[in-house]
Amino acid sequence: MMQVGLGAAAVVVAGKKIPRASGDGTCETPAQTAGPFYPKQFPADTDLDLTQVEGRDERAEGDVVYVGGQVLDEDFKPVSGALVEIWQANKHGRYDHEDDPSTAPLDPDFQGFGRVRADEDGNYSFKTIFPGAYPVSEDWTRTPHIHFKVARRGYHELITQLYFAGQELNEKDLLVQQIPEDERDRVIVDLVDGREGDEAGAWRCRFNIVLRKV
Repeated sequence: MMQVGLGAAAVVVAGKKIPRASGDGTCETPAQTAGPFYPKQFPADTDLDLTQVEGRDERAEGDVVYVGGQVLDEDFKPVSGALVEIWQANKHGRYDHEDDPSTAPLDPDFQGFGRVRADEDGNYSFKTIFPGAYPVSEDWTRTPHIHFKVARRGYHELITQLYFAGQELNEKDLLVQQIPEDERDRVIVDLVDGREGDEAGAWRCRFNIVLRKV
């Protein structure tokens, strides 16, 4: 569903109406670090459903979240064909990555990484698991988040992170706090109940992404 018909002054980003920023006149999604756990080698299964690994019968552990939205340009026009990648920790807060030192359980039924092409209207979607928090140091625990990488010829590649509203750890997460306060709503989404046809008990969230033209 298109969500750009809001006039020239605002766009719906991360489920919220965001005004154009002052200065450059854009509301580009804030960039963030990719972190250390982007895949060194892509898994065999990289489709949009991270809750089911091809060749395995069981679903991943955890609460299902349907993540979707639109990729837009600075004029709030859809960016068709953008490549959208996500990667994240499993329910227990562990990445399926050789460099993750966590002793939390791995989930062999969780895909951990997915990629899709946005359609002609810029829409994309994934089915995944609500990610677990995990400790980085004695005084820092990462709040639940999902990493995004979005690329399309003619636009600057964007790496960012999606966060969930209402998480207490958001207020202490060093990477959330690095984002200027007036830009945080662009990467923090509201969870809402799933809709008819979704897996029972699932959540939904909408994360629209604004890219900057080259």
